[in-house]
Formats: sequence, structure tokens, C-alpha cells
Amino acid sequence: MDNKLKGKDLINIGIFAAIYFVINMVLSFMGFVPILLLLMVVITPIVGGTPFMLFLTKVKKFGMITIFATIIGLLMMLGGMGFYAIFTSLIFGLAADFIAKSGNYGSKSKTFIATAVYSCWVWGNYLPIFIGREAYVAQYAEKGMEEYANTMMSITPMWLCPLMLVAAFVAGLIGAFIGKALLKKHFERAGIA
Repeated sequence: MDNKLKGKDLINIGIFAAIYFVINMVLSFMGFVPILLLLMVVITPIVGGTPFMLFLTKVKKFGMITIFATIIGLLMMLGGMGFYAIFTSLIFGLAADFIAKSGNYGSKSKTFIATAVYSCWVWGNYLPIFIGREAYVAQYAEKGMEEYANTMMSITPMWLCPLMLVAAFVAGLIGAFIGKALLKKHFERAGIA
């Protein structure tokens, strides 16, 4: 099997990254309500699990998931979510790439774990709340949204940060199961079912 990425692979990455990003942008409108913003760490992996699982049926070469993840991280940064998502996307995307490869891109269990690990990228969107709390409040205060920022501070104690990472992983597993159920025919054709 040829391990070099070809035009078709890059097209698949682009198409699925665009779909995944649009879904995230639509879901992000829920973030105008502070508590719903926190729930996005669970909602994004569950809803995003289906298109990501479909994408995995097209992945047969190492690097495809990493490129996909990097695109999502860059788009999140350009969409105003800060630069942490680039790092978490790259780290968890690369880890998911290695996991999928270890199962020769056909192992059901490795596909599920790769999806859950990749889903942890969303945690990067929340790191500014925990790492730069004062800057976070100041940024929203400049926009006349100080009350929103203060509400976020009150519902995000520091101990919540690692729990959100765990929640993203668990939600990623749930998203993988839902995606597998919805896309059973595609997984059978790809030899993953």
C-alpha cells in the first residue's frame, strides 16, 4: 500500500474538516449562554463523532488525522477561540493518528479510541478560562460583556479543568458509538464494522 498522501486524500481531509468546522460553528452559538458554553465540551464530541467516524472510513494513511486536526485548530483560532486549540488539536490529532495506524485503520476498538482521543482537542477552547483568567475577563470587559465573563469565572473553578478533559474523552466515546450506529453500512464497506 502506498503511504504517501495523494490528492484524493487531501480532498477528503478538506471536505470532512469543512463539515466538522461548520457543525462546530453552528453549535458554538449555544455558547452565548455561559452554562451551555461549558456543555460544549460534551456536545461537540457527541455531535462531531458522526462526521469524524465517517472521515475515519476514508483514512488509510498516516498523517490524514493530524492534518485534519491542524486545520480544525487553525479554523478555531481564526474563529476567535484562541490559540490553545491549535496545540490541543495537533497533540490529540497526532495521538489519534498513531492509534488508528496501530489498528491498520480497520480496527473497530482502535477507531473508537482514536475518536475519543481526538475529541479531546475541544478542551483547548477552554484553557484561556483557566490559564489566563484575568485576561479572559479583561477581553470580555472591553466588549462590554463583563457580566458574561464574571459568570464564566464563577462557574469554572480550577478543579473543573481536568474534569472537562475527561468529559471530552467520554463524550468522544459516546459520539463514536452513535456515529458507528448511524454509519454502520459505511463501516461494513470499509471493513471496520
